[in-house]
Amino acid sequence: MTWTNPLRDPEDRRLPRIAGPCGMVLFGVTGDLSRKKVMPAIYDLANRGLLPPGFSLVGFARRDWAHQDFAQIVHDSVKAHARTEFREEVWQQLAEGFRFVPGDFDDDQAFDRLRRTIEELDVDRGTGGNHAFYLAIPPGFFGAVVGQLKEHGLAEERNGSWRRVVVEKPFGHDLESARELNDVLGQVFPSGSVFRIDHYLGKETVQNILAMRFANELFEPIWNANYVDHVQITMAEDIGIGGRAGYYDGIGAARDVIQNHLLQLMSLVAMEEPTSFDAESLRIEKQKVLSSVVLPRRLDLTTARGQYAPGWAGGEKVPGFLEEEGIRKTSTTETYAAVTLGVDTRRWAGVPFYLRTGKRLGRRVTEVAVVFKRAPHLPFSSTSTEELTQNALVIRVQPDEGMTIRFGSKVPGTAMEIRDVNMDFVYGGSFVESSPEAYERLILDVLLGDPPLFPRHEEVELSWKILDPILEHWAKKGKPEQYPSGTWGPESADKMLARDGRVWRRP
Repeated sequence: MTWTNPLRDPEDRRLPRIAGPCGMVLFGVTGDLSRKKVMPAIYDLANRGLLPPGFSLVGFARRDWAHQDFAQIVHDSVKAHARTEFREEVWQQLAEGFRFVPGDFDDDQAFDRLRRTIEELDVDRGTGGNHAFYLAIPPGFFGAVVGQLKEHGLAEERNGSWRRVVVEKPFGHDLESARELNDVLGQVFPSGSVFRIDHYLGKETVQNILAMRFANELFEPIWNANYVDHVQITMAEDIGIGGRAGYYDGIGAARDVIQNHLLQLMSLVAMEEPTSFDAESLRIEKQKVLSSVVLPRRLDLTTARGQYAPGWAGGEKVPGFLEEEGIRKTSTTETYAAVTLGVDTRRWAGVPFYLRTGKRLGRRVTEVAVVFKRAPHLPFSSTSTEELTQNALVIRVQPDEGMTIRFGSKVPGTAMEIRDVNMDFVYGGSFVESSPEAYERLILDVLLGDPPLFPRHEEVELSWKILDPILEHWAKKGKPEQYPSGTWGPESADKMLARDGRVWRRP
């Protein structure tokens, strides 16, 4: 099997893949996602020479702006958040393709103007009828927007051109709503033209899970229940909800992170070797994992949830979740969630996967820790190895992207004393070129029509089938357990592992 970098030309891996003639329509241009992620990523792609010279960007929003007003918004966003240096010649060429269409989502005249604008760009900028519609808007508006795109012929592909739609999570709030959302999108766009962005899948280290597993004979022989004791997947944040009260209350940590990010990470860790790294082969193997997930019988003992209480973070006194502006005092939304899952396959039978996420925890970190079983016989005295723990391979997704292998080594001296040591690989120290930001990779993949990093609707529905019973169980239990800000979560999460004779890693 050969490893193919998604940003490389398959005919010559030394050459970057450059998008052909195309444009993008961005709905929700005033939101944080557009300003902090999408617009800067588009500039960074242009700055790296990966967009066509005639690339166009059309903004759509309920604002009384002219084209130059929209260009200024993009300019300010790029200056503030772009990864690459600002170059005036790149900016000028990119800005020539900016257009703005004012209107509401139910405004037929606005969508008529949008259609005319796109047709003009096809002529003036040579976009060739190829356009991606990026819905950086709440899911409740997806139906209205894609309905208007269909009604006004904007979703129709003609003369070999393509039309695609990009949607951000959350992909529903349970299985039923996810199916309804998939039906709404599927009535307008074929499955292969719907791109669901999970930005974690665009991170270099996440993709390196596949390279590490399948390009190295070192790991695959021990990547199974014979050698692996358990797997811990953590996404911890040291911040609170910030200004996201309107979104977060009623959603919670499990829906926000476990249903998408962590289950996707789990599927990459647990999947079998694909026949190739194309989208279909990866999707098949990930779906096999998700369809094999089993929940423990006692959800009260194998899951945990909590809300952060007042405490200290970064040396400052911080409020609890229920004291945050915009949060209901009676809210039962969890800011911490931990679950125990099994994968009912020959490879993973009996190996628990512990997934956890939370806000206001000890530090910001996302990692996958594969913890191996203890050696069956240690010819050392107990005093020689009292500090010795289990071997582990830790994949750090953020920050400080890289990997760590923990193993036992002899302490210098005449006695046979063993201690844990770490061997580190850090991306920044091993490669000269900097990693592209996740949105750069994902947006380019949309424009290329290359979907290996995007979950399909089958994966989304399988993820909700896993999470829904847990959410229903929690809904019957009342309020989540409180945990002080700056700690590592509620006591029930520690007890969850202690019952199995294990402990959470302290990243």
